Amino acid sequence: MDFTPTEEQTAARDLAAQIFTDLSTPDRLASTGTGTDVELWKTLCAVGLTAAVEETGLLGLVLLLEEQGRTTAQTPFAVSCVHGLLAVAAHGTDEQRERWLPGLRDGTAVATGALDARGAVRSAHGRLTGTVAWVPWLRDATHVLVADAGRALWWVRVADAETTPVETTAPWSAGRLILDDTPAERLGGDTARAGPAYEGVLAASRIAFAGLQAGVCAGSLDRAVAHTTTREQFGRPLSTNQGVLIRAADAYMDTEAIRVTTYEAAWRYDEGLPYATHALTAAWWASEAGKRVVHAGQHLHGGLGADLDHPVHRHFLWGRQIDAYLGCGSEVLAELGALLATEEAR
Repeated sequence: MDFTPTEEQTAARDLAAQIFTDLSTPDRLASTGTGTDVELWKTLCAVGLTAAVEETGLLGLVLLLEEQGRTTAQTPFAVSCVHGLLAVAAHGTDEQRERWLPGLRDGTAVATGALDARGAVRSAHGRLTGTVAWVPWLRDATHVLVADAGRALWWVRVADAETTPVETTAPWSAGRLILDDTPAERLGGDTARAGPAYEGVLAASRIAFAGLQAGVCAGSLDRAVAHTTTREQFGRPLSTNQGVLIRAADAYMDTEAIRVTTYEAAWRYDEGLPYATHALTAAWWASEAGKRVVHAGQHLHGGLGADLDHPVHRHFLWGRQIDAYLGCGSEVLAELGALLATEEAR
């Protein structure tokens, strides 16, 4: 594959980098607390970055999410794009796309996803029953994409369900989703095949959050490099110590591994090539290596890394949250192994 982004993807990435850098500063994040930066979300939508994802594809979204991860910007950008825009564009009916996409493009509608709910949610006659323990950015969402026990995808208005706030490791404005004979509309219509749409959206979600993790790790490493090159010990920068150099080099290689596997998975998804094992590979690197990088970022800050108010601590929280969201490395690896074994047996 060619890792060079298109002109449109580059322009969108550069604009996102400028907005996130200018608006998602440590001081602003501190003042936002655990909630979402509403003004930042409005800005992203106003300049067309949400709508641009339809043109730039999943790889373009990954590039934008890297920039969000670098600053740990508190917006529902990832979930609304992958569970809303891309899911509806790829699997919705013509009528559903015409009805739902405009609001998702301009940000007046915000989507999130509860794809891990398929074992907990039952569907019958267009109504859903079950409880999802936590859904990211549910407190900001107007709609949630829910997977039922049969792997069918349903579009639910949050106003029709019961929700309660849930605090997670990272400030993702999460909530518990309680469905009690709640009305829902099936993505793709009543005759849609359940499995393929579910598998496609789940893979896209994993790839998107792996891209977010690549940015979180890059931001953590950037802070560690800046700290160790300016902080002196015994009259010389910390970065001149071999142990520091090796730890930083390992973190850099882990970050690049997350990025490369994510780019490949996203590119294959956009090109219509087989991507299932590649999505799991990217998720495994994001989960397993991501933990190592954010731990290294804190460790390289020495005592400052233990300060809960230090900016590097946000990267640590986000890295651990993404690890939990993706299912932790051992779970992802087990799923990847089972998939490879199935493909080998065919």
